Parts: sequence; structure tokens; C-alpha cells
Amino acid sequence: MDRNTRPVEGVEHPDHRVEFQLSHGDIQAVRFGISPGHELAHAVRVLLRPAQHPLQWGWLRSVRERLPRDSFALLAAVIGDDGYMPDFLTAAPRWDMTPDAEVDALRTAALEPMRVDFGKMVLRSQGARQQALRDMQAHPIRARRMIADARSEVWDAALAPVWPQLERILRADIATRSRTIAASGISAMAGDLHERVSWGDGAVRVRLRKHSEHVDCRGSGLVLVPSVMSSWGCMVLTEPPAQPTLFYPARGVTAGWARDSAETDAALGALLGPARADVLLAAGSARTTSQVARDAGIAVSTASHHLGILRDAGLIASERDGNRMLHLRTPLGEAMVGAAL
Repeated sequence: MDRNTRPVEGVEHPDHRVEFQLSHGDIQAVRFGISPGHELAHAVRVLLRPAQHPLQWGWLRSVRERLPRDSFALLAAVIGDDGYMPDFLTAAPRWDMTPDAEVDALRTAALEPMRVDFGKMVLRSQGARQQALRDMQAHPIRARRMIADARSEVWDAALAPVWPQLERILRADIATRSRTIAASGISAMAGDLHERVSWGDGAVRVRLRKHSEHVDCRGSGLVLVPSVMSSWGCMVLTEPPAQPTLFYPARGVTAGWARDSAETDAALGALLGPARADVLLAAGSARTTSQVARDAGIAVSTASHHLGILRDAGLIASERDGNRMLHLRTPLGEAMVGAAL
């Protein structure tokens, strides 16, 4: 069976589903991750088939004119507008995954799995695209370099300008669902991921159109990855060595999700005050007081004062790491930032 991201859309067969089996009550077997590469790959598909993605039209209007034509054409040939998506384009989703880390991994991706992926795509394509993929399969070192360069250029033009907004939505979604697990258990969280996702008898089940599979996650766990760009439905990744993964639509994705960061800052500023909103926005990853002050453009003493107020309100958590005090948004803080988007 191909290691593949399988779309959940259209009319599914009542007996077709992927079942991720977990140990009863094993909360530690479920973790969340973020995948910038998944977002970029689906951004390419949105650009290829815009009529099918109305929630992305606000983003589309701002990005079309600045796309690097040749680099986008290369990625479009590799990714395609539907169906099988090559595995080497994305790294394993993690909470701390960054776009730079993913492109670095792509530049050193193993060549033999790339050849296998190209072969799968050749079988699923025709015409000029098929010939281009055959050429890449025959010259994988050159193809790897060209694809990595194209990925960087398309990322910088298409998603880098909106990555802060997009990442906040993803992290706010994860924070909300993590809180649901803590308060009500995996069943309540899984049942709210998507209409075709359910939990029962120690398994997360995803209804599909044409594919059925039982995946034993006991020992490997299950990775749940929210997505903004594939907001129409769910996808799964099941074949080793990849960790079993379920991609699902993030909460809060509307046609206006890509609005300018300044508008988000203004919305939070109206609620918290501009300086405190800047501190909250600067605490999206663990930062020292000095780093928060620098990112927010304020004095360290002022940052410390605002962090204390935000901590008392439950929006910031502070934890000592040796001689340093690290500050990070809590699930409530993430939800507040996500709501402002």
C-alpha cells in the first residue's frame, strides 16, 4: 500500500474507514504537531483549483500577483492538483516544526525514497507532467535541489507573509483540543475533529471513500495535525516508517483568516491594551523576559510587569529553566489569539 495522504471528501462508502487503534485510556499515545510543508503543498493545490476553496479566497487575492512563475510551475508538477502527494516534500509533523527546518530536511532527503515517490507519481500522471516527473526520477540529485529552491521561493511569496496568522490558528486549535482531552478525554476531542472522525473501543476512526485499513498505534502513537489550507476535510498518513498521522481542519478558518497582522494586533490591543497585546503575541514560543521585551519593543522591566498581569489572568505560563524564566502562552492565551484572528 502506498504511503499516502488520502483525502476524505465526496460520498464515502459506509464500510470504508481507517481505524487507528490505541490502548484504552492511553492519552500519551496521542500528540499534536504542525506541518508547514503540508500547508504549502495544499496552498499549491488551492492555487491550482481555487473555485473549490472559497475559504482561501481572501488569501488568494493577495498572493496571486507575487508568485514566482517558474518555481510555482515546478511545484505544481510535483504536487499535482489532487490525489497522491509525495512524501519527501514534508518532514514528520512536530509541535516545534519550522519552515526552515523542513526545507533543510528536503535538501538532504534520501534519494532512493525520492525515486520511489517519483515512480508513483509517474504512474498517476500523463502528458507533459509525466515526462517532467520521469526526468526528475532519472536525475534525483538535480531534482532535489531544484524542488528545494522552488519550495523556498514559493514559501517566501505565498505563505511567509501570512505564516504568523496561520500558525496562530494552528496553535490555538491545538491548545483548545489539548484542553478538551484533559477535561473530557480523547473521545470528546476526537469526536469533535470532523464529522467523519469518531472514537470508540480504543480507536480513532476516519471514514473514507475508497480505502479501509486497521493501523495499530500502540507503540507508535497517533499524530494529530490541524490544517488551514486543507480546510475542506481530513487526510491520513499510514505507511511506515511514518508515524500514523491524521490531518484535520483547524478551527476558526474563515475567508478572512489571512488579514494583516496589524489588524490582529489592533483587535487584541483594544481588549488588553497595545503593550500587553504585544507581549502576549511575543509569547507564542518559550521566551525569556529579555526576549519578550525585545520582540515587543519595550523595556525588560515593562515586559516583566505585563507578563505578571497576563500570568495572573491565566494567559501566560512561566517556568524556570536553570537561571532563566521562560514564558509561553497558555491554552487560554492561544485561544484568545486565535479568536482575534
